Amino acid sequence: MAKRLVKGEKKLFGVCSGLANYFDMDPTVMRILFLVAFFMFGTGGLLYVILAIVMPEK
Repeated sequence: MAKRLVKGEKKLFGVCSGLANYFDMDPTVMRILFLVAFFMFGTGGLLYVILAIVMPEK
């Protein structure tokens, strides 16, 4: 069965945990990557909001 990108366990919207499950990573690492993208490049927040709207629930 193919993997599906869906929201995971929620801290805010479940985006980071859903992405971490899809890529077989620790959710904490994914959250750190989003924070780095937000503070270094300014794109993490916008990407998070877009994914929170687009990603389906479980």
